[in-house]
Amino acid sequence: MDKKVSALFMVCGILFNVTLLISNILAIKIISVGGITATAGLMVFPITYILNDCIAEVWGFKKARLIIWTGFISNFLAVLFYQLAVAVPAASFWEHQDSFASILSQTPRVAIGSLLAFLVGSFLNAYVMSRMKVSSGGKHFSVRAIVSTLIGETADSMIFFLVVFVTVLPLSEVMIMVFTQAFMKSAYEVVILPVTTRVVKYIKRVENVDVYDENISYNVLKLKEI
Repeated sequence: MDKKVSALFMVCGILFNVTLLISNILAIKIISVGGITATAGLMVFPITYILNDCIAEVWGFKKARLIIWTGFISNFLAVLFYQLAVAVPAASFWEHQDSFASILSQTPRVAIGSLLAFLVGSFLNAYVMSRMKVSSGGKHFSVRAIVSTLIGETADSMIFFLVVFVTVLPLSEVMIMVFTQAFMKSAYEVVILPVTTRVVKYIKRVENVDVYDENISYNVLKLKEI
């Protein structure tokens, strides 16, 4: 089995991890867009799903599985070291400990909700993209990209907001937040879809690869199969 990876695949993987880490920092800020409240991470986080679409479409589910797990590990390590940095006593002359802690510290509930939501949403996105490609014979990329993102983003938002806010806010308010976030993130995908489509076509042409996931295992733990 060929386990080599190309430079373009590595670039996509790196961008996936970088955008994920950036979005988690930006998510700390709450913004208002047209009267709709959201996190600033909304500006970046949907790009991880776009990259997920590209990887699953071009290289298949196995490669997407690898990148999703690297994203999870990167996110986990970032959260771990943020908490360690907050816990380590600050120098006596440094006056920004409270500000530093307010930005980077996370409660266990938020950390667990974020990590779990990312895993489920990302794997659902890649799975739906893969299955729809096989069933459609590789046609209708735009439909696959939108449907997979909508399913993945909805699952991501639902898990995160339920884990973090279900005991804090009324369930009706939580569900409004879930579907608002999922809609806005999916709308992002639709707006940028022409760019995504061109990028996918370019990569397929340059890489000379277009994987169809026939007779593969969708077990998310089979990391040896890349």
